[in-house]
Amino acid sequence: MSDATLHATNRNPDDFSVQIADQIESFLVAVTEVAKGDEPDSTVPFLLLEVSQLMLAGGRLGAHEDIVPEERYEPDGGPEADVDELRENLARLLEPVDVYSEVFDPYEPRTAPVPARISDDLTDVITDLRHGMVHYRAGRTTEALWWWQFSYFSNWGPTASATLRALQSVVAHVRLNQPLAALDGLDTDQGMGDDTLEFEAGKVMAEEIGTPLGMRPVI
Repeated sequence: MSDATLHATNRNPDDFSVQIADQIESFLVAVTEVAKGDEPDSTVPFLLLEVSQLMLAGGRLGAHEDIVPEERYEPDGGPEADVDELRENLARLLEPVDVYSEVFDPYEPRTAPVPARISDDLTDVITDLRHGMVHYRAGRTTEALWWWQFSYFSNWGPTASATLRALQSVVAHVRLNQPLAALDGLDTDQGMGDDTLEFEAGKVMAEEIGTPLGMRPVI
């Protein structure tokens, strides 16, 4: 959001809502520009940067106390903007690396990886963010913050974090001169069976995560 906009709307640039909206709007503008394809060789690094910065806004929303909307029912913001062209442009730019493998819930035992697309994920995130931006621009700040926080937990946060891992992996493979196909046969079991891996993972979860949260592992 520009200084002129802030001045016109009498919004304090130090206000939490203004900062979150500014980060979100910057992401929306930047990804839309990237999707135009003017600099195709920089697509992945640019997206890595933008998604990383967006996750900062998400982290701030996640750490913030629960935001309660002022109205019981969400005001109608009108029809959602079409994102098909944006999705198609991103898919074309990302074609060699668009599809990746993702585990939906890392805390669910034996969750099978599922295929995902970076182009689909980014447009999914953008749809959520635009929805909140409609409320924000209409002056419904609390509603916007509630929506961004709620959808961060329920949809765009997990989606953006998965996309970030995929983009980071692509950049790492390239910078380390490590072809993606070279990892096809990588064995991460280190000779241990699935039961052992499951037990060790559960032990770490209980001792290293549960204890700081005031929970003790069941013995």
